Amino acid sequence: NASIMADTSPHPRDAVIVQAIRTPLCRARKGGLAQHPPATLLSTVLSGVLLKDPTQPNSDDNFLISPSAIQDICIGNVLSPPTSAVSFRMAALSANIPHTTSLSTTNRQCSSGLQAVANIAHAIRCGSINVGIGAGVESMSANPMHELYEKFPPEVDWDTMQNCENSQEVMDCLIPMGVTSENVANKYQLDRVTLDTFAAKSHEKAARARALGKFKSEIIPVGDISEDDGIRPSTTVDKLARLRPVFDKTNGTTTAGNSSQLTDGAAAILLMSREEANKRNIPILAVWKSFAVVGCPPKIMGVGPVYAIPAALEKACIRVEDVDIYEINEAFASQAYYSIETLKLDHAKVNPNGGGIALGHPLGCTGARMIVTLVNEMRRERKRLGVVSMCIGTGMGAAAVLEVEDVRSAL
Repeated sequence: NASIMADTSPHPRDAVIVQAIRTPLCRARKGGLAQHPPATLLSTVLSGVLLKDPTQPNSDDNFLISPSAIQDICIGNVLSPPTSAVSFRMAALSANIPHTTSLSTTNRQCSSGLQAVANIAHAIRCGSINVGIGAGVESMSANPMHELYEKFPPEVDWDTMQNCENSQEVMDCLIPMGVTSENVANKYQLDRVTLDTFAAKSHEKAARARALGKFKSEIIPVGDISEDDGIRPSTTVDKLARLRPVFDKTNGTTTAGNSSQLTDGAAAILLMSREEANKRNIPILAVWKSFAVVGCPPKIMGVGPVYAIPAALEKACIRVEDVDIYEINEAFASQAYYSIETLKLDHAKVNPNGGGIALGHPLGCTGARMIVTLVNEMRRERKRLGVVSMCIGTGMGAAAVLEVEDVRSAL
């Protein structure tokens, strides 16, 4: 249908996804990955993403592609210290990826994993490389979020920032994320029952997906840890209603139960040009169609997807209703629910296997993890078009559009 996508013809330099894998997502400090440093999580997915079947890492003749074929790697991360550039390079080398493969890190806060994949996809599309890995990793056990500003306060001239012409928005960049959630709920009149209902549904969907074994194909174990451990099948609206608000204790609606969990995890995506995939006779799982990042007011940073999703869809010449599956990060029920309602999305199309409230939100990993989950779901359910999107601290939203082509050809 020419009205759906302006240019459906394949191009040799299209960036295509040929493998996507993640670790289990486990609760920070209390979960199964709490004692594993970020480099261990990262090396696990970097080695696994090179395999035909990452769930069987020890089987013979399992390499999808030789490690020496990888030209560049980009790692999304938010909380690790600057020395992570060293530890992540060590992780790549320990995954038997040769020193000839270059590596960089990127930090666009909650979209860092998605940004890392975008960086590799764009390098492929412009001809800089033919094969690369975009990945994300976060250990919120090793690097607690609440310690970030204590260890690394913003390096600014405070007098200038507080007295400049745009001082209000400048200082709004410092508002804690939970307070921005309350700002969204207050501004758009979202009540507690609505948010708790949304949160309970996230756990319900994730619990059902896990029980059906939907996550098994996308998870590579770390040691003997092979399942997500933050999903709570027994969650109900009534149970969530008992939790006290965290950020506005008197009139607030944001609680630990309707916010994303603090989580450890890693994910990796193997991309190459269409020409390279065809030359190597490697099946294409999905095609990278577009990517957009758009700014929004810092004090309501959670509404970022409202602006980013239309921008990415416009670049791909796709309508909102043509998308089969949306993966929208549930940083908070407030912002996720508001984004879905404002864009008039079909709730049945959004996070069909749960989201960050049930699965967790390991900051630098999330964008890459969402791609892994989306690609697996699209192929399993024979869906053609998918979108990944999330809000970003300090006021932004990011979104990417993916297409599964063999579904289109079968229609």
